[in-house]
Amino acid sequence: MSGIINLKKEAGMTSHDAVFKLRKILQEKKIGHGGTLDPDVTGVLPIAVGQATRMIEFMQEEGKIYEGEITIGWSTTTEDGTGEVVAVTPVSELTEEEVDQAMATFKGPIGQIPPMYSAVKVNGRKLYEYARAGEEIERPVRQVVIHEFERTSPIELNDGSARFSFRVRCGKGTYVRTLSVDLGARLGYASHMSKLERTGSAGMVLEDALTLEEIAQKVADQDFSFLQPMEKGIGDLTRVDLTDEEWLDVRHGRFVNLPMSQEVLAAFYQEKIVAILEKREDCYKPRKVFL
Repeated sequence: MSGIINLKKEAGMTSHDAVFKLRKILQEKKIGHGGTLDPDVTGVLPIAVGQATRMIEFMQEEGKIYEGEITIGWSTTTEDGTGEVVAVTPVSELTEEEVDQAMATFKGPIGQIPPMYSAVKVNGRKLYEYARAGEEIERPVRQVVIHEFERTSPIELNDGSARFSFRVRCGKGTYVRTLSVDLGARLGYASHMSKLERTGSAGMVLEDALTLEEIAQKVADQDFSFLQPMEKGIGDLTRVDLTDEEWLDVRHGRFVNLPMSQEVLAAFYQEKIVAILEKREDCYKPRKVFL
């Protein structure tokens, strides 16, 4: 069994939980996910099965789309709605123009300090391990890219807080929780991310995603249409179609000359992905070959 699944992860489970349950449903050990989702975050979780697991690193590279809600007026330990309140800054007035102008300043490459409640490792330990032990530690600034960040609903002012929905399209490694907190700080308030759903990842969209229960039912019915070809996992890689001679060289691990400039290519032969190629001076060397 080999291919990619567009899983709709439900709230209350980790990405690892989802993989564990799919192993049982599919009776397949070789399964991995293409981008972690926090337990309370729902939405698209790309799953690679069998030989497609070799595509995971490229699935993770592709941009992701999230839709959610930001609450301005108080912040929490976890930067989302599950943590303890750590700061309160009542909001009496906040205009849509102020919010939109502040959101626009985050577009492009930005630096982020990952939240303490995250799986980022510092000195060999995950940050959430420090947080649970009540320890503070200096966190490295990470560079991420924000392609789009926009408000998608009117601002609702209520009991000293302001809420609105948003949509963000971002690159690998972005913490949307932190983006929500940084937006509040830019406006002069404490804030947190109060809701989040991933609506797009690795070229897959939420409208086509299936829950674990739906997948289990399809397996019981011997319907494996949910298993998409591994070609879906090339992410943002540029595609190149090989000739018979080029494919012969690639499958034997030899260098090939191609009129391309990209550092990494997804090589196709007869409409199937057959290799990942990486540039070496004026040629391309096979990095991964799928026979």
